[in-house]
Amino acid sequence: MTKGMILAAGQGTRVRPLTKDLPKPMVPILGKPVMEYLIEHMARHGVRQIMVNVAYLHRKIEHYFGDGSRWGVEIGYSYEGVLDHGDIVPSPRGSAGGIRHIQDFSGFFDETTLVVCGDALVDLDIGAAVREHKAKGAVASVVSLNVPRDQVQHYGVVVADKNGRVQSFQEKPTPEQALSTLASTGIYLFESSVIDLIPSGRNFDIGSQLFPMLVDKQLPFYVQSRFFNWIDIGRLSDYWSVLQRVLRGEVAHMNMPGREVRPGVWVGLNTRVDWDRVEIEGPVYIGSSVQIEPGARILGPTWIGHGCHIRAGARVTCCALFDYTRIGEGMHFTDMIVSPEYCVNSKGETMYRGDDNCLLRWSDARG
Repeated sequence: MTKGMILAAGQGTRVRPLTKDLPKPMVPILGKPVMEYLIEHMARHGVRQIMVNVAYLHRKIEHYFGDGSRWGVEIGYSYEGVLDHGDIVPSPRGSAGGIRHIQDFSGFFDETTLVVCGDALVDLDIGAAVREHKAKGAVASVVSLNVPRDQVQHYGVVVADKNGRVQSFQEKPTPEQALSTLASTGIYLFESSVIDLIPSGRNFDIGSQLFPMLVDKQLPFYVQSRFFNWIDIGRLSDYWSVLQRVLRGEVAHMNMPGREVRPGVWVGLNTRVDWDRVEIEGPVYIGSSVQIEPGARILGPTWIGHGCHIRAGARVTCCALFDYTRIGEGMHFTDMIVSPEYCVNSKGETMYRGDDNCLLRWSDARG
């Protein structure tokens, strides 16, 4: 039996404005929060007890996932905050510090624990990773992926000997400086003895503090190099890339919802589309209660969230429309994430409601 830990206390500042009103694990992909895919995957592999550390906008995570029974798991939460002038305010303890806080509180981590970040999509064979971890007698394992050398500056790089025993880490080295191309994926396996090494009551980080400690103590700490899909949503441009890949059907375990009414075009319930008077080329998903007026043109890959309204003559090309977004008559949008409050292009440039250069025509949720 393996227990799970999802790290979900961060603010996600690098993907603003998506996280302006949402914690990062709640950012939607195909209409579902990123963290939901993680929980589904963990459940498929027999991880039934999952702790989640939360801080920023924590109630949105807790209210959505509840006790986890919808996914056949048990979910518990550990809020990280402090009392400030009578108010409880978020105060994350660091990735390792949050785990130690849970251990000090209840002793939850009494067996091998899978630790994952709440802002990535993965299809790791968890069972195989646990078996390798135990076969090596590891107290800690970090799962890695080989990345092209010209991409190493975006990652923490793991340096290991020929047996996979970790020797050191490099944080975002240049291609010339990199001693390895094994990128840490933020997926770890820990025995409880490792958690006992984390100082109590302190902010403490896994990558920059706990891992160097394990190396210094010469403990059995190994890297696993595996082939699997790992899609990190660290930046706005990453989120854009993920949306496009998902809509093209390139990510395992992420099937289009709704029903396919024509090749590459899926719809939810209660849609209002005059199919003879609109042009729609897939892959396109049209959510429930969406209205698309005659003369509109939709070119995929495009995701249209529920409750959206696309007026006559509008053109939407390679876009993601968040729920209840209205596209005005004759407006054209290409390569954009669009919400009722802002729009973001594929480079991460943001325009907010009311900006002179933002072409959106805003409406309330009723359209």
